[in-house]
Amino acid sequence: MDGVPAHQLGPHEIALLRGGSRAAVQVCVLALHLYGAVGAGRGGTMRVTARPPGAARELPVLPPLTKAVHAALYRPAGMGQLLQRHGVVQALAALRGDLRASGLLRAVPPGRTARGRRALRALREDHPLPAARAGLSPDAVLLAVALYGDRALTSLVPRFTREAGLVGRGGTTEHALPESWSGGGGDGVGSGCGTA
Repeated sequence: MDGVPAHQLGPHEIALLRGGSRAAVQVCVLALHLYGAVGAGRGGTMRVTARPPGAARELPVLPPLTKAVHAALYRPAGMGQLLQRHGVVQALAALRGDLRASGLLRAVPPGRTARGRRALRALREDHPLPAARAGLSPDAVLLAVALYGDRALTSLVPRFTREAGLVGRGGTTEHALPESWSGGGGDGVGSGCGTA
């Protein structure tokens, strides 16, 4: 990936560069949704869906992070849970390493390099936020979400975004811990345990 021009970055790479781990996973979930492989579950969660009859048996070749997200949805999960699943954590670490090797991210202090900032600026100049989804290809939707995050998600795919918990806290498949376990505060803050 060393020296890869910004226009050759995938949407998940652009999203990580722009908004970090959560942004990259949002793009992967959306890509899987657009392929018909992931849908909204109960209470703001995501789940693997049954492929419709006549759909291709196999998903196209997916980037490692998208594969990890798909595999991590072996059971429904909210965004917080998905970000903590082992395969996703490992794939995100590998992707960060690739972006550091290409000179777009730095390890200390963590963040974009000047080259990374220029790449994002150039991509945004070439691809402004679309006003509506009409006429956009799935690739254009993914690129818009990679570059503009929640604004693009809520304007281009509002129903799935809302139902799958892609913005905000997202859902969870775990039961909330009893209030008495939260250290007496009743809000769960500072307890050190619980679910994301």
